[in-house]
Amino acid sequence: MRWNRGLAVALLGWVPLLIATTWETKTPLVHKTKYAMGTVYEIAVYDKQPERASQAIDKAFVEIVLLDNMMSNFKPESDLSRLNRNAHAHAEKVPADLYRVIEESVEYSKVSNGKFDITVAPLVDLWKAALRGDGEPTEAEQEKLRTCVGYQKIELIPPDRVEFHSPCMRIDVGSIGKGYAVDRAVEILRASGIVNALVDAGQSTIYGMGAPPGQSAWEVHLRDPSNRVDPQVMLKDNSVSTSEQTPPSLLGIETVGHIIDPENGKPLVTKYALSIVAKTGTASDALSTTLLLVGPEKGKPIVKAITDAAAIWVSAEGETETVTTGPHIRLVGKVQKEALRSESEKRRLPGTPKAN
Repeated sequence: MRWNRGLAVALLGWVPLLIATTWETKTPLVHKTKYAMGTVYEIAVYDKQPERASQAIDKAFVEIVLLDNMMSNFKPESDLSRLNRNAHAHAEKVPADLYRVIEESVEYSKVSNGKFDITVAPLVDLWKAALRGDGEPTEAEQEKLRTCVGYQKIELIPPDRVEFHSPCMRIDVGSIGKGYAVDRAVEILRASGIVNALVDAGQSTIYGMGAPPGQSAWEVHLRDPSNRVDPQVMLKDNSVSTSEQTPPSLLGIETVGHIIDPENGKPLVTKYALSIVAKTGTASDALSTTLLLVGPEKGKPIVKAITDAAAIWVSAEGETETVTTGPHIRLVGKVQKEALRSESEKRRLPGTPKAN
């Protein structure tokens, strides 16, 4: 559904927070970065044993690289590439992690009535060519590749085999893989005794473990294309992911973007950026694509069916739509605006007009 999450930015508010609390508590901070899955992963850990924290981060990065080598669409030797080459003729055996990612992807396809669909890879590649300047594909080209798409054509054969019931099907797990990698990193950190950490996959999926010293949770500033709303969430043992369509003005083709709608085979047209809070990185990553594709009206019922979740759609004009079953998303920009308006009303002299 997408091949680049660079524009789905969740702006972190923890950098100054880390600096401030380090001096106050004397709890060492260990922060490292690693390039994998086409993005930069960051892990920040507060721990009284910095050597333990450093080793735990290194183990987590090793796991992320292994997952990248397993699930990459770009590496011909990856398990996913092998599956895409061979699963049309017979059931192909895959590693447990890849099987689990595909299995969870199918479940999110069912929840979203097919809006989330990892089999959209042939259409993704078609529109990627348009991004490279090959021109907008014809309706005939699009229609031909749409026959390759459909999560129902994936057969999962427990415990570790997958078969495609379409001769041209290929899958792309880019819309869920980074979130899964974040979850695996969190599992490794916890197994190493780490309690307080932040794991960030290219600023599109973020997981907060515990909290920084002296704080109740990790404060994260979410994507706000309007620069007016400043939505914020406090993460504590949960995750947030953000999705946003590529701005058409950067491409020269008004209808082209990096997120493809499986229903019509075309790039999604939306005025929103979407952020979703969920219990796991896998869930928030998959749901961020789903909820951006379906929009607020159809997306709110999906969120309402999930325990401890919250979502916000924000437009470039500052319009917002929110829904929650637990987590609170603060609209700090609007709160500040209302506070100023209230203060102005208090100071207004009798008989003077109200401010707009």
